[in-house]
Amino acid sequence: MNAMKLHIDGPLVSTEWLLENLSASNLIILDATMGKITDSNTEISEKKQIKGASFFDIKHVFSDQNSSLPNTMLSEHEFEEKARNIGINNDSAIVVYDDLGIYSSPRVWWLFKSMGHANIAVLDGGLPSWKKANLPIENSKNSSMPKGNFKAKYQPQMMCNSDKVLEAISDTNKSIFDARSKGRFYGTESEPRKEIRSGHIPSSINVPFSSLQNEGKMLSEKQLTTLFNKLSVDNEETIFSCGSGITACILALGAEISGIKNLVVYDGSWTDWGGNHALPIQKK
Repeated sequence: MNAMKLHIDGPLVSTEWLLENLSASNLIILDATMGKITDSNTEISEKKQIKGASFFDIKHVFSDQNSSLPNTMLSEHEFEEKARNIGINNDSAIVVYDDLGIYSSPRVWWLFKSMGHANIAVLDGGLPSWKKANLPIENSKNSSMPKGNFKAKYQPQMMCNSDKVLEAISDTNKSIFDARSKGRFYGTESEPRKEIRSGHIPSSINVPFSSLQNEGKMLSEKQLTTLFNKLSVDNEETIFSCGSGITACILALGAEISGIKNLVVYDGSWTDWGGNHALPIQKK
């Protein structure tokens, strides 16, 4: 297996699996760590990374810097170029992780899938699980990779804007799930972005991303399937929202593990919706 090309079968891999496959010739490990908007101090001193990892900068490189929204996905061409710059090839088997267990890494998993690259998985438990197992880490460094040949093939059905969400509100064949905390969803806590209204998208259902996790790892496939079955996800389309398009991807990850099809992430999420006074909101 070591010298062979690696193919990743599911959306989640364990630390044990990654350790066994570290020497695969087409393996790329991406550190997708980003701070939470709700954290007052996101500076990390003496940052560590999994040995051999490259940094995937969601905020400053892989988001549209001209957008008024914080994490807007890039165009197909821009994503392709920037993925090549960090050494991504068409045959790359990508494992993505973050420092918080599972927080921002599913966003990268979803971005690559949206750009037609399915050979990618999230590392369950992220860096904390890797360190807990005393596996090899190193100080973060700007590793220079040979330019890759990655070719993006955008899948527009996997991302949506507010127009599609607005239509889904009154469509009983579509579900909208919101990954934010209960307090933010019901408007009892203020939004971290002060200019954004409190509340939620009408007809959306609150599924805090933390409810899909236990100690920084995703719940088991059986537990996730039970959770989504209770939400009656048998619709033709399921839309995931959050604060700015990051933790919505955790819900998408859980849904994919559960075998649910036709998943869509609302890219602008509540920052887009709550900031547009022409769009309806609910608080109860």
